[in-house]
Amino acid sequence: MKKLCFTLLLLIIFVTTVVSQRDTTLTKKEVQEVPVISISAAELENDEDMQDISSLLSSSNDIFVSTAGYTFGSARFRIRGLDTENTKVLLNGIPMNNIESGRVFWSVWGGLNDVTRNKDIKTGITSSKLCFGGIGGVTNIITRASSYSKGMKLTYSSSNRSYTNRVMYTMSTGLMDNNWAVTFSGSRRWANEGYVKGTFYDAYSFFLSIEKKLNDSHSFGLIGFTTPNERGKQGASTQEAYDLAGTNFYNPYWGYQNGEVRNSRVSYYETPMIIGSHYWTIDNSSKLTSSLYYSYGIGGSTALDWGDAEDPRPDYYRNMPSNYTGDGEETDYSEKLANWNTAAGRQVAWDAFYFANRKNLRTITDANGIKGNTFTANEAKFRVEERRDDHSHLGFNSVYNKNINENIDITGGLNLSWFQGYHFKVLNDLLGGDFIVNIDKYSDDSTAMQNDIRTFNKIITKGDRFGYDYTLNVNRYEVFGQSEFTYNTIDFYVGASLSKTQFWRTGRMQNGKFQNSSLGDSEKQNFTDFGIKGGFTYKIDGRNFITGNAEYLTRAPYVRNAYVSPRTRDDLIKDLISEKITSGDISYIFRSPFLKSRLTFYYAEFKDQTWVRGIFFDDLKVFGNYILTGLNTRSTGMELGIEAKATPTLTFTGVASLAQFIYSSNPNASISEDDNAELVLENQTIYFDKRPQGGMPQTAVSLGAKYFSPKYWFAGISWNYYDEAYLTMFPGRRTTEAIHGMDVDSPLWNETLNQEKLPDNFTFDLFVGKSWKIDKYYISVNLSVSNLLDNKDIISNGYEQYRFTSADVDKFPPKYYYMYGRTYFLNVSFRM
Repeated sequence: MKKLCFTLLLLIIFVTTVVSQRDTTLTKKEVQEVPVISISAAELENDEDMQDISSLLSSSNDIFVSTAGYTFGSARFRIRGLDTENTKVLLNGIPMNNIESGRVFWSVWGGLNDVTRNKDIKTGITSSKLCFGGIGGVTNIITRASSYSKGMKLTYSSSNRSYTNRVMYTMSTGLMDNNWAVTFSGSRRWANEGYVKGTFYDAYSFFLSIEKKLNDSHSFGLIGFTTPNERGKQGASTQEAYDLAGTNFYNPYWGYQNGEVRNSRVSYYETPMIIGSHYWTIDNSSKLTSSLYYSYGIGGSTALDWGDAEDPRPDYYRNMPSNYTGDGEETDYSEKLANWNTAAGRQVAWDAFYFANRKNLRTITDANGIKGNTFTANEAKFRVEERRDDHSHLGFNSVYNKNINENIDITGGLNLSWFQGYHFKVLNDLLGGDFIVNIDKYSDDSTAMQNDIRTFNKIITKGDRFGYDYTLNVNRYEVFGQSEFTYNTIDFYVGASLSKTQFWRTGRMQNGKFQNSSLGDSEKQNFTDFGIKGGFTYKIDGRNFITGNAEYLTRAPYVRNAYVSPRTRDDLIKDLISEKITSGDISYIFRSPFLKSRLTFYYAEFKDQTWVRGIFFDDLKVFGNYILTGLNTRSTGMELGIEAKATPTLTFTGVASLAQFIYSSNPNASISEDDNAELVLENQTIYFDKRPQGGMPQTAVSLGAKYFSPKYWFAGISWNYYDEAYLTMFPGRRTTEAIHGMDVDSPLWNETLNQEKLPDNFTFDLFVGKSWKIDKYYISVNLSVSNLLDNKDIISNGYEQYRFTSADVDKFPPKYYYMYGRTYFLNVSFRM
């Protein structure tokens, strides 16, 4: 298959050469135009809550970027192996990256396709007139009211993916004679059940943008939007579970309650945002845009919780038939297998939870911290908790642009941000019980077990906070500057940024195990960081260009990766420092009326990263964190994108990404427990160096053909190939301790250390569309079909479980996600 891919790439290059020999007479416009990745009117239909940058980039007019964004998205491909924190995403110039983690959450503006389709997209290291940017690029979603054309659009969509139905309505006045402009959009997306059994989707979206032009110099704008959404989730599982269930889309999160399907993992997010902007055109060569913005809201996800009971999750390893030692447990094995052979037996047992809770009468002494006070009722052995991540975010952003002369532009700006993230648990459902007690169910000490020692044995009922309650405070201030120079044969730019980040933890509960480090404000941590970048475009002629870019920056650790165990205390990870990022790329670009192509080679290295993952110690019955410091990663590779017009109506495309995303250090590991101030393990070497980063394909190829009829219909097909994808590794398997006593030449040695490579795969995608104009009305119908051959055996992602025992390395097998089989998206719109 690899040989086939390289053969096809050579064929693409040959076609490129042939097509480029066609008439190359240049218009004056073409000579002056330097190709960039900029605004596209393409509509992004796949607006699910994805957290990689790909879904947003599908509307770029760069063939590589748009293909990587839309077509490769289902395989969890990441451009240059970068997470979303390395790309700045802006909405009307306002940064949308989450302050705590740097990630981008598309659900914040999900369902607002019509009003977020206009984007200025620049990938990779680049100049920007809006911010300093990251090594992944800058994307600005343009939502200024006066930027929309006058009109109305009504859309209905049908699909068999996460949601099955969508309706959207958008209306815009354009800039009216009274110098007002108003744009409104609203939508609903829903599914009683999505592609995966037990999932559902229910989302609303509302958007309003108003602008008043006072005169030729001043305009004021107000933008507000909110996208409340609720959905039932899908969980990864082991191959044993998939095989026993008879489907690669087995979902362990749901079960039957009174004959109805109920999901235990339901997420709900509503994060309204309001932006007030002043647009000041100072003179013909300079302008200043300033915005004050505020975002707030609630967000969280439910999960099963249990007290004095065994783990009830159906795919918990102790509940699987494979958890059989062969020591006289044949009856246990038969019972588990028989249970898994029934649909009800391999799902969440909601009815059993209610039955157990209603027969669990308990008496709590000294309840609610009152000596001698007793409370008697049914304590819920099983319950549903809601893990909340609310926030409040106030910010100010201002950017100044000045055209010095026809050759020089300068840009300067600042961003001030004050963020508070509220993290706590709420008792969502007692499942027929009456109460629980706010204690650590795994602790035996009457004082240490108190989650909040200020109220001993606090009785918790539905809607009460329990377990943990803390706030992460982050203040961040950044200034940047940039100069762009444009000449006949060369363009270049330089830029720099300076930032200060301050964060601290505020505890809302006084934990019984950490009475002196859990309540109130912790010590404030301060980091000062900088970035520098530069790039050039050399114009060989009007159609051939060479570009190069380089960037170096330091980045403060994200607050979510700063504390040993923020749920229980404010202990900071030792020797916390800013990470260092170095990146560069060089490209050859060709543009003609018949051919567009780009070939890029890139390099990116991240040093001194801090990495924190929550874990549960099954033997100790306690939660904790796995912490890696000194973690380095490196991305190198090649990107190729070709779009060739064979005829005025027929276009061929070819896209390829050949890369190597690896770890480039052996980090140090520390392990913390939520009930112990001392680290369980410290400075353990993790042998990650030169191993692949998991969770994404490192090779991706797409070949396509598109036909555009003069009678306003189109059709296209693409073949897509993925390879070099690996499981995300559990660090504990790559240690000296894990392989202690093993024979170097034994299969056990290799089985422990080796990282599973996922099989290579390919898919076909099909898309067709037709549009009509009737008087002043426009009607369009578009249909896209993904995974046309309905291959349901493609593993799109997977990870090793965070449990390991050298006595039985297969006891905790990896968990996988499978790519959906054949799916469709039908879109019908009416516009006037």
